[in-house]
Amino acid sequence: MSTVAAKKQFWFVVGSQHLYGEAALSEVKTHAQTMTDILNKSGMLPYPLILQDLAVSADKITSLMKEVNYRDEVAGVITWMHTFSPAKMWIRGTKLLQKPLLHLATQYNESIPWATMDMDFMNLNQAAHGDREYGFINARLKKQNKIVVGYWERPEVQRQIADWMDVAVAFNESFNIKVARFGDNMRNVGVTEGDKIEAQIQLGWTVDYYGIGDLVQYINEVTDEEVDALFAEYAALYEFDYGPYSKDAWEASVKVQASYEIAIKRFLDHGGYNAFTTNFEDLHGMMQLPGLAVQRLMASGYGFAGEGDWKTAALDRLLKVMSHNKATGFMEDYTYELMAGQESILQSHMLEVDPTLASNRPKIIVSPLSIGDREAPARLVFDGRSGDGVVVSMADFGTHFKLLINEVSAFEPTIPAPKLPVARVLWNVKPNFQDGVKAWIENGGGHHTVVSLHLTTDQVVTYARLVDLEYVVIK
Repeated sequence: MSTVAAKKQFWFVVGSQHLYGEAALSEVKTHAQTMTDILNKSGMLPYPLILQDLAVSADKITSLMKEVNYRDEVAGVITWMHTFSPAKMWIRGTKLLQKPLLHLATQYNESIPWATMDMDFMNLNQAAHGDREYGFINARLKKQNKIVVGYWERPEVQRQIADWMDVAVAFNESFNIKVARFGDNMRNVGVTEGDKIEAQIQLGWTVDYYGIGDLVQYINEVTDEEVDALFAEYAALYEFDYGPYSKDAWEASVKVQASYEIAIKRFLDHGGYNAFTTNFEDLHGMMQLPGLAVQRLMASGYGFAGEGDWKTAALDRLLKVMSHNKATGFMEDYTYELMAGQESILQSHMLEVDPTLASNRPKIIVSPLSIGDREAPARLVFDGRSGDGVVVSMADFGTHFKLLINEVSAFEPTIPAPKLPVARVLWNVKPNFQDGVKAWIENGGGHHTVVSLHLTTDQVVTYARLVDLEYVVIK
């Protein structure tokens, strides 16, 4: 599925005023259009920037912000104070704005032209003056806006804008996240519980329960022809490892997962869901715990978490949107490596490790599952890739949600694990193993997480601020 429901765009709103005359405003407009064109052609921005009429009055600003709220394709606003723009003009419009706001503190010219500069130039190019006035009113209004500072043509500035755009799109898509829970939470587990109503109020997440029989009905309607076609796709994409099974027995197990993939996708799409959970304790009427099926759906952009953990499933979908589904997925802490100087954490799950994290071509194996009391399920096995990133967990403390963010450095395994029948991901936590693990536990970080080797801490924090979510950063 697409990680973004519709093509998004951002509006570029440039602040000025009538004080300097129409000739000055014409030059402001020309500068703004040039900037817009160059930024769009840079290849750095993931979404187009659309220049709007100059913000020269309270009525104009208010009208623009109302329109932003109304237009679903507009994900946010980037403002630039070309001249001094009196901030009282911005109060009503900024208060009404319900979408993310980025204040670009820049200037059209990179250097001051000392030899030719006069007062006309000073009055026209006074972003340093305008930024303070505009910044004050945003601070006064407690607007959780992003501020990017620097010359607009520099790649590092454009990268910050691009990162914020991804967060802004994810913020908007957060209100479209719908989680289907097939079965309830795993019994006696604490971290998978939570307040679904508060999550919908604060974060926009809709969480619905379905009995496993609702899914089984969809599974029973899948045809052999559909399964055979999907199995052929598996053969083109993955290695087949028959292990101790006969070819026929192995294929029969894999085809069960193919029927699950088709049925779950069909169920989710019919209901408008983009995330889901399963639970190995709730499989009545199913032959296997979904494994390969879940991995394939995660790889195509659906959010997921096991054991009924709807918070992590929704978080997974959110970060997949933010990261364009690159190297981002559901994860679980499993086993420590405690050899001195090599301390790390092995991440995996019973079956459902996200293939977007794979460093090598996955292979399909069939292996018994010691829990769930069902047939041996098929799953993709691979080693995780290397890279710096963040691991994120959502905790419900009864009075509020809290986001735990830990910076990690993943590395590819070098020692084979021939008897491990699941995919594996390894990482080092920051600032170091002892302090990182201790801080995670002290702050109530769960064992279910979403890891991204594409996103940054700053992006996750920007989202947390937008939804007034308490967060802790461990780095």
